[in-house]
Amino acid sequence: MDFKLEVQDQKSKARTGTVTTAHGEIKTPIFMPVGTAGSVKAVHQRELKEDIKAQIILGNTYHLYLRPGLDIIEKAGGLHKFNGWDRPILTDSGGYQVYSLSDTRKIKENGVTFKSHIDGSKHVFTPEYVMDIQRTIGADIMMAFDECTPYPCEYDYAEKSMHMTHRWLKRCCEHFDNTEGKYGYDQTLFPIVQGSVYKDLRKQSAEAIASFEREGNAIGGLSVGEPAEMMYEMTELVCDILPKDKPRYLMGVGTPANILESIALGVDMFDCVMPTRNARNGMLFTSEGIINIKNEKWKDDISPIDPNLGGYVDTFYSKAYLRHLIMSKEILGAQIASIHNLSFYLWLVGEARQHIEAGTFSTWKDQMV
Repeated sequence: MDFKLEVQDQKSKARTGTVTTAHGEIKTPIFMPVGTAGSVKAVHQRELKEDIKAQIILGNTYHLYLRPGLDIIEKAGGLHKFNGWDRPILTDSGGYQVYSLSDTRKIKENGVTFKSHIDGSKHVFTPEYVMDIQRTIGADIMMAFDECTPYPCEYDYAEKSMHMTHRWLKRCCEHFDNTEGKYGYDQTLFPIVQGSVYKDLRKQSAEAIASFEREGNAIGGLSVGEPAEMMYEMTELVCDILPKDKPRYLMGVGTPANILESIALGVDMFDCVMPTRNARNGMLFTSEGIINIKNEKWKDDISPIDPNLGGYVDTFYSKAYLRHLIMSKEILGAQIASIHNLSFYLWLVGEARQHIEAGTFSTWKDQMV
């Protein structure tokens, strides 16, 4: 993987760049639609490319490992071949999913033992095995195995967890460097900064992660319930330490406002389930604000969903029609709403990139927020 830093905003820490992978280029800042089980829910790959203009999608190691399973993915020739997506893919480490299984998992130095949410079967994730799993999935960008601490979190627990994440990272890097991909192209490993909401721990973790000198770095353990201002404080602190010549990925964030504020702090890459999850429940993000399409006021509004976006979904379908579909629980409603929200998120980061290049980012960002 290669990263070229292009334009640095003069009034903020926002910047543009290009990430080059074996499956194509990614223009940053970028939002990555979440394809948990190898599919972005309710969205066809054709729409992802042509209307949403996604440049990279995210797959989930935990879910893909359990279903369909590594044998099937490997038989297909990797996730790109299995799901028909020929652009870059990033896989998370499964650490967040294991964190969310707090009632059925045990964390020890060697790794994590957990029970499948599907059938209750017992499994063990170690740093080495998680590298093997992601090698088999075939992601362009792989994440190191970490523990995502909850919020609130006691200082002592956050410190012990952070140090364990660093020890796991060392094992991940050693195993990654001693193995090769299975499908004839290079893969890249990103470490993850932890440390909860404690400044000294975040500083320690960012310095430790930077010392591994990988091709990119991620910031984890945020957007787990802490106040937004605290998230921004931790993000700014970490971005000031992580190398400027490598992409920075803020995991699991977030709302459009979260993304814009974090771009201003120096973040390059984002992912979140919010645009698709909220779409299925009738919440639309638009260039003119948030819409609950279930509200009675949209019942006879035949105007386009968001004409400023210009895609076929936003100019062809009306608010009234989408409301009708959502209220009728028609599958097409979830599809149209999901395509719209993802189109908006990709439009938003694309506009951010243009304004950074034009030197007008800060003024535009404040107006959008």
